[in-house]
Amino acid sequence: MTTNTLVTLHDTRVLRCAPDGPPLDGERAALDLIGDAFGQDAQLVEVPVARIAQEFFRLRSGVAGAVVQKFVNYRVRLAVVGDISAHIGESDALRDFVHESNQGDQLWFLPDTDAVAERLAR
Repeated sequence: MTTNTLVTLHDTRVLRCAPDGPPLDGERAALDLIGDAFGQDAQLVEVPVARIAQEFFRLRSGVAGAVVQKFVNYRVRLAVVGDISAHIGESDALRDFVHESNQGDQLWFLPDTDAVAERLAR
């Protein structure tokens, strides 16, 4: 049974998604996670790379844009946690997207859960 957990890091309620749950592969999956976040009053959803659909990392597919737009619309932050170096190595556009995202406060691509806590401490 997949269990998401709620943790509080630096006064931010974080919904930490289990690695074996359904893939984040489009708007429906994004809305499901946002609904879970609302249900637990979480401000940030932390999704392991294992749950991110491959299409998300191919920016031309539009999956990343659709997913991120849902999170923005509902004012819930998203952190993709894990190693995405192979994806970045294949796409300059993705590398730039990740860099720009990490400069803001809505979407982060971070190596591990400790990095999420560090970002929230800022």
